[in-house]
Amino acid sequence: VGGLGTDQMGAVTVAFPLGQIVVGLGLLFGNGAAAYLSRLLGRGDKDTADKVASTALYSSVLIGAIVIIGSVIFLKPILNQIGALESVMPYAITYTSIYITFSIFNVFNVTMNNIVSSEGAAKTAMCALMVGAVLNVILDPIFIYVLNLGVAGAAIATAISQVISTVVYLCYIFRKKSIFHFRMKDCCFSKEIMSEILKIGIPTLLFQVLTSMSISMINNGAKEYGGSALAAMGPLTKIMSMGTLIVFGFLKGFQPIAGFSYGAKKFSRLYEAIKTSVLWSTIFCVVFGLIAAIFPSQIMALFTKGDTEMIQIGAAALRANGLSFILFGFYTVYSFLFLVMGKAKEGCFLGACRQGICFVPVIWFLPGVLGLNGVIYSQPVADVLAAIITVFMALNLHKKLSAEESRMALQSGTPEK
Repeated sequence: VGGLGTDQMGAVTVAFPLGQIVVGLGLLFGNGAAAYLSRLLGRGDKDTADKVASTALYSSVLIGAIVIIGSVIFLKPILNQIGALESVMPYAITYTSIYITFSIFNVFNVTMNNIVSSEGAAKTAMCALMVGAVLNVILDPIFIYVLNLGVAGAAIATAISQVISTVVYLCYIFRKKSIFHFRMKDCCFSKEIMSEILKIGIPTLLFQVLTSMSISMINNGAKEYGGSALAAMGPLTKIMSMGTLIVFGFLKGFQPIAGFSYGAKKFSRLYEAIKTSVLWSTIFCVVFGLIAAIFPSQIMALFTKGDTEMIQIGAAALRANGLSFILFGFYTVYSFLFLVMGKAKEGCFLGACRQGICFVPVIWFLPGVLGLNGVIYSQPVADVLAAIITVFMALNLHKKLSAEESRMALQSGTPEK
């Protein structure tokens, strides 16, 4: 979307939080099911796993369709609430109406991404994700400039990319490469299955809702300083979201290993998975974060036709967020770990820290003291606070895991292998 006008970029910016809610519906059922599926496969319970996978997929599409229809009906009031200026509103309605209508495919994709990852097919999950992302990059300039469709073209490019990702997953299903069978007759809404899905899925949905809320609060804070400030938040959000998605993609490989290992009580394998995931996710976050922090102006310039104020504001925000992103890998590994182990309360709390528990007080306080800089530094400050909390929770978790391992070794009379 680089090169769109300031108001058109603002339209893309305000649409993003609504898109996060839709993604959250896929995660509600997909991530909730994935954690349970990993443990079921670890125990060898294939029949229940088929029921869980089918229930999650069909439920997400049904609920997603209902929410999307409601969003389209009440689109203008929603856009008002998430920060659209009057000058931005016509473009926001054009972009979001197309983007949200086709996001039913994204609900399917997110759900399948998690289910496929739970069976260890991380390459397939990453392939579907990358095909959509790369195609979107290719189609954006074609629809925006060659076909002269502007912001509508950006939405159409995104829609087509999501459809193609869906095709990748459908090929995976119909070529019978999946361990699971996705049959409507296998849908089961028993108390056991739904409670297992929702106790992990609800914290994940909460994470997405908080992400949407935090972006909306930043947008609302930025729009007080003009259209350029609001528009600058769009590229910032997209750039940082790219980094977070890559970390999430990497940790899709960690999720089934951790869930399987904990379900089978193979503690040494679990420890190795945690260590490796923290190391490599942090290495990526350091590289990504430093690039964003060292070249913020050059990166932001790619997203505007020459709005120097937008570049200046966006560069300051990107530099600060890039530096705090270095902590994201460590934080996210343990957020995933608590959920995949079935520890919903801890996972819910930690998932809510970065963009909820820590973020909300900061975004309420800092702008009143620092003005626009307060908006810019709110998320980085929240990132640091969330990382500190993660350290203490991680130490406590490892203490409990060691105690559980010792207890099982005493009961069996042999050390765990």
